[in-house]
Amino acid sequence: MNATSQPMKFETPDQGEEAARADLYGLLATLFYAPPPQALIDAVAAAQSGGDGVLERAWIELALACKNTQAEAAREEYEQLFISTGKPEVMLYGSYYLSGFLMEKPLAALRADLDRLGLERTAAVTESEDHIATLCEVMRHLIASDDVLQANIAVQKTFFTAHMQAWVFDACTAINANSHARLYAAVANLARTFFEVEMQAFDMA
Repeated sequence: MNATSQPMKFETPDQGEEAARADLYGLLATLFYAPPPQALIDAVAAAQSGGDGVLERAWIELALACKNTQAEAAREEYEQLFISTGKPEVMLYGSYYLSGFLMEKPLAALRADLDRLGLERTAAVTESEDHIATLCEVMRHLIASDDVLQANIAVQKTFFTAHMQAWVFDACTAINANSHARLYAAVANLARTFFEVEMQAFDMA
């Protein structure tokens, strides 16, 4: 998904389910990694929903939030929630939710699995691999990859179950409970709804 001001369409399952899944993981990765630029905010605001299911309703909520948000306000909100010289108001790292501390055993296990998948963090990425943005980007890659050993539902399910399922809802709840969350309350709601849909699909796989 390109961060442009061109209208986007939120695809329904019959209009490219795998592409839609990869795009949504990619969007969540972008939104959780850094404050969104105005072009992306405008693109999401202009996006159309293709239905009236729970995921489409969560998307509409985010689009409405974007219509009422400017980039500077989004930056201030992001920094208020997720960035601090001490402990951020909301943590976005799996190790924190799984062990209570950063850089703990869950991160080591994740790095081992990423190594087995042939994936590694680039020098340009400053966050550790257990950041929710990085994990969403890995899921996007596993869906969109041309490597048949990676781009299959079994690998996606195994990765999601091992490294996301146990804590991503807690992170979304923490965002929603924070009084400073406005745009990111809608982001967290979309993420929660999407992850629930993903888990249901994995259970049927």
